[in-house]
Amino acid sequence: MKIQERMASKQLFTDDDANYPKEAEELAKARQRGKAICYEINHLHPDDVVKRKMLMKQLFGSIGEHVWLEPPIRMSYGSNTTVGNNVYINFNLTVIDDYKVTIGNDVMFGPNVTIAVTNHPVHPEKRKEGGMFALPVVIEDGVWVGSGAIIVPGVTIGKGSVIGAGSVVTKDIPANVIAVGNPCKVLRKITDHDKEFYYKDMRFDQVEW
Repeated sequence: MKIQERMASKQLFTDDDANYPKEAEELAKARQRGKAICYEINHLHPDDVVKRKMLMKQLFGSIGEHVWLEPPIRMSYGSNTTVGNNVYINFNLTVIDDYKVTIGNDVMFGPNVTIAVTNHPVHPEKRKEGGMFALPVVIEDGVWVGSGAIIVPGVTIGKGSVIGAGSVVTKDIPANVIAVGNPCKVLRKITDHDKEFYYKDMRFDQVEW
């Protein structure tokens, strides 16, 4: 099996597999390309929004409309990550996207969020052999990921849910809940009460934006 075929079948792989030198070389070039684009984005003047948007289109596998990115950003490839419409990415997003990362529409990221699809065997002798595996991450429409959250391989976060700041998301999170902690667990459902109060006893007023 080739490297990407092993990734897709959830088997161990190495990205410098000597059995497939051409594919390994192509993957290395793709990683370098992603790092170079991130470097360009991170060193732009904050006012150069046009150039930033142009580079974002080059970085991601696909990107929707009205996506805002606050540099810096770090990605393994960039090309393995797809981004929907109306997405807000705050400072210091890190994405280890050796395999697929899917970000839906209307998603918000706080600062210092990490998404990783890649993991390693637990036993030190097996880990020393250099193999790793990758599992896709899916962040569905309307999700808000709080500051400092970590999302590990194979996780899906359901539509409309909120991940509390500093959470470590190790398992799937259902739709329309608030989930917090390490490991991240469902705190409660999002209800109509949350349409009336935006924080504790702070009630929405009638202002139209």
